Amino acid sequence: MTLIRIFIIVSAMAVTYFSSQVLAHHAFSAEFDPNRPLVLKGPVIRVEWVNPHAWIHLEHTTEAGEKEVWMVEGGTPNTLLRRGVNKNTVKPGTYIIVDGYQSKDRSNRANGRNITLADGKKLFMGSSGTGAPKDGADKKR
Repeated sequence: MTLIRIFIIVSAMAVTYFSSQVLAHHAFSAEFDPNRPLVLKGPVIRVEWVNPHAWIHLEHTTEAGEKEVWMVEGGTPNTLLRRGVNKNTVKPGTYIIVDGYQSKDRSNRANGRNITLADGKKLFMGSSGTGAPKDGADKKR
């Protein structure tokens, strides 16, 4: 086998491997259930401003009065920055309301669509084109 053929085969394998990971990572439906919308309310405990997605941890109180800690996935930090959201926009202790979708495994993880702050300001936390359901909150272009 020539060196060029080996290079072509290895390159093709690398492209196939890495492209499948990229597609799997960005698929909303791989992790979250479009049939399980939810609303979470409570103070922010921690914010993780990391790639590939920012995470907001909050303490939600259930209707039964039990406290639960939830992890809410947002878009990439770069996407959020372009929308005017930065790591100091939602600080620990800030009371928020999250509209989103629960994880398929029913754990306390959610994909955050919108976050509403105490003053009524809404922040779009999701990323477009990920396969999340269209719920009428999308901006018209």
